[in-house]
Amino acid sequence: MAEKYIALPKGISENTFDAAITAFRNVLGDSAVLVSAKQLAPYIKTMMPVPDADYTLSAALLATTVEQIQKILAICNQYKVPIWTISTGKNLGYGSAAPAERGQVVLDLKRMNKILEVDKDLAYALVEPGVTYKQLHDYIAEHNLGLWLSVPAPSAIAGPTGNTLDRGVGYTPYGEHFMFACGMEVVLANGEVLRTGMGSLPSSNTWQVFKWGYGPYLDGIFTQSNYGIVTKLGFWLMPAPPVYKPFTVQYQNEDDIVDIVETIRPLRIGNVIPNAAVIAHALYDAPTKAKRSDYFTGAGAIPDAAVRKITKDHNLGIWNVYAALYGTQEQVDVNWKIVTQAFGRSGRATILTEKELAGDPTFNYRAEIMRGGMNLVEFALYNWRGGGGSMWFAPVSQARGSETLKQMSLTKQILGKYGLDYSGEFIVGMRDMHHIVDVLYDKTNPEQVKAAYQCFDELLTVFSEKGYGTYRVNPAFMDKVAHTYGPVQRNVHKMLKNALDPNGILAPGKSGIR
Repeated sequence: MAEKYIALPKGISENTFDAAITAFRNVLGDSAVLVSAKQLAPYIKTMMPVPDADYTLSAALLATTVEQIQKILAICNQYKVPIWTISTGKNLGYGSAAPAERGQVVLDLKRMNKILEVDKDLAYALVEPGVTYKQLHDYIAEHNLGLWLSVPAPSAIAGPTGNTLDRGVGYTPYGEHFMFACGMEVVLANGEVLRTGMGSLPSSNTWQVFKWGYGPYLDGIFTQSNYGIVTKLGFWLMPAPPVYKPFTVQYQNEDDIVDIVETIRPLRIGNVIPNAAVIAHALYDAPTKAKRSDYFTGAGAIPDAAVRKITKDHNLGIWNVYAALYGTQEQVDVNWKIVTQAFGRSGRATILTEKELAGDPTFNYRAEIMRGGMNLVEFALYNWRGGGGSMWFAPVSQARGSETLKQMSLTKQILGKYGLDYSGEFIVGMRDMHHIVDVLYDKTNPEQVKAAYQCFDELLTVFSEKGYGTYRVNPAFMDKVAHTYGPVQRNVHKMLKNALDPNGILAPGKSGIR
């Protein structure tokens, strides 16, 4: 490896890369082109069970304008330099900030952080990619706009652009984030600037209120892809309701998941429970109150008896449903009666509200995030086992109790085979369930690293064979997941890539697309 750079792009000589770096500096200035090991260290560390060296970048570019991005792309096309674009946040568990392949240049857009518009009456925002949820949350509060965000678990340190483009989710009624996106500005690989939907119409004032525009709908191809660089994102915000009532429902047996889902599905489809509710396993919630070593220090997965003791010690169910009601007092009162009657039928549910759970850290975290609040409590997961290893396994399930029981049992079985714990939750969509499992391991332990890789690979193999597709994954497994969706889809993705990015400079390998 050349000493001048900690890595070089694939197939690019040091002399060619020297010329590209000089050109980047002419556009951005020396301080915005990072090449030293110290400068690049924040981009390198990953939580995947693979050597970080395999994902080491060659440089990082800190752009602040669309015009700079256009010039950067011209240089990349000239020298065939690949770039991996990030916005803000850490993407923890899905690969961190590192590129998909060694030697790629990271284009970091965190300095493009202008809140361009927030419309109180029409309840939408237009932001640059570097804007964080915390920044927008504070702006809304400062201007007393009476609007709520929907945020993912990392909330404060994440941003709406990055999360929406990776089709992340939140926990309010607006929790399916891409569903509530409206209008993008995209810099294409050739430097042209596309505004999707109504944004392509000169002088349009409906860019953030009507999603579709005219002709084929294009926004979707810029999510989980490498077809362009999104430099502006519009999305809808939720008007703050007059009444907000969060609650939890606890169940004490793992097979109760069948009753839970069969109860909650009609309430979600009928919009009685309007938010993206969560069904969290005890080990997903436990790290907010305990450490694994407090209950088990032996080899293998934590025993069921230890999990049962955790639930008793810390007022948790084996399953914990978190949901909320929103609206006027009259609406909430009517829906609360429907909810309590529905969950009460089985005789196995314990329904709890703020009255019973005042001061409980787990409930407080869930209550806060279901109203778009800012906190980082969910990162307590990383203290459960320690060692800095984490991968999110994210298969999709139908909202059927039998399906979710199958997924939970199969996941727990495979994790246990490799000595890993089941830390999972189901995020309840309108008709689907995002089954989110944090595969936690000690990255400083070579045996656990090997086991975690083999475990994750087996999870993807077995689940895809049974028809359970994964909706999001870290770069180490992007090719594998793309393969599970079959050759026709991959060929279409490749045709789009060749048409929009013939030199292949934009994030090669993203979602298995090159």
